[in-house]
Amino acid sequence: MDRLPLLVKRLDEADRVRWDAFVQACPEATFFHLSAWQDIIRKVFRHRTYFLFAERAGEIVAVLPLAEVRSRLFGHALTSLPFCVYGGIAAAQDAGAAAVARLEAEAEALARGLGVQHLEYRNLAPRHADWPRQTLYVTFRKAILPELEDNLRAIPRKQRAMVRKGIRNGLVSEIDAGVERFFALYADNVLRHGTPALPKRFFAELKAAFGPACEVLTVCDAAGTPLSSVLSFYFRDEVLPYYAGDDFAARDLAANDFKYWELMRRACARGCKVFDYGRSKVGTGPYELKRNWGFEPRPLAYEYRLYKRDAVPENNPMNPKYRAFIALWRRLPRRVANALGPHIVRNLG
Repeated sequence: MDRLPLLVKRLDEADRVRWDAFVQACPEATFFHLSAWQDIIRKVFRHRTYFLFAERAGEIVAVLPLAEVRSRLFGHALTSLPFCVYGGIAAAQDAGAAAVARLEAEAEALARGLGVQHLEYRNLAPRHADWPRQTLYVTFRKAILPELEDNLRAIPRKQRAMVRKGIRNGLVSEIDAGVERFFALYADNVLRHGTPALPKRFFAELKAAFGPACEVLTVCDAAGTPLSSVLSFYFRDEVLPYYAGDDFAARDLAANDFKYWELMRRACARGCKVFDYGRSKVGTGPYELKRNWGFEPRPLAYEYRLYKRDAVPENNPMNPKYRAFIALWRRLPRRVANALGPHIVRNLG
């Protein structure tokens, strides 16, 4: 099989069904390898995309989704994949090293042709020990146990007490058909943290593109006031809470803790087996929160090919050079921040 000719192609409309079938079956693939991301990144953020796949005897054996991000502020990059925490090459177990090598060679040729400063692979696991690597990010993944009460008991005592506090406060969770309540909470939350909000259209496009695999859960108090909300992805037997927002009052009522418990409870009822708590920066509040839930950090292997820069980029709020910007952004009225945010954040990814 591995002696048959290996071809590298770009995804077009006729290939989408078999691309997604490969992603669903490939153990290395993630939700962020699905073909719908191509249209979302093009339509919402206006970035050029290059979704590559390796094919042998008419069968896809490896995929590599890429997008070009060009910014005066943050540089010029080819990334797999902006706005996604996981990416890089996903290859079938029997694909052989040749398929990976061919896709990498195609990506490098593309990167050089575009004149980017760097090529970035957001790998779950390392592929190249000698490549420069970003060490800031980790992910948190944990098994969902078959019995609901076992999942509650698996939460460390102090965090479990917060979940029970939310229950005592009469909080309820609801599944939203749209993104209105979610976006209001999300936009307010990121403004308090001094970072621009992604456009509401982005979240609407996610819902439209992924259907039941993209779900919004909102927590309300007994009077029906929205307090906390999370947009999650479902992929195979996993649930991935991905974007979230909270009202200022959520902390006192333990709405945030209740929210993630309700998501875990509902995922357990659906038969999910993995709770992917998502990416966090080492040493931040979200990093500590996830550890308090009993999740252990797993380093992410973001690997780089550098062409026109000497070090890996640090386009994140932890970079000291952005502190003045963060302080200024926190003082903006929400309407102004929501209007300006999409023009800035489209170049962050």
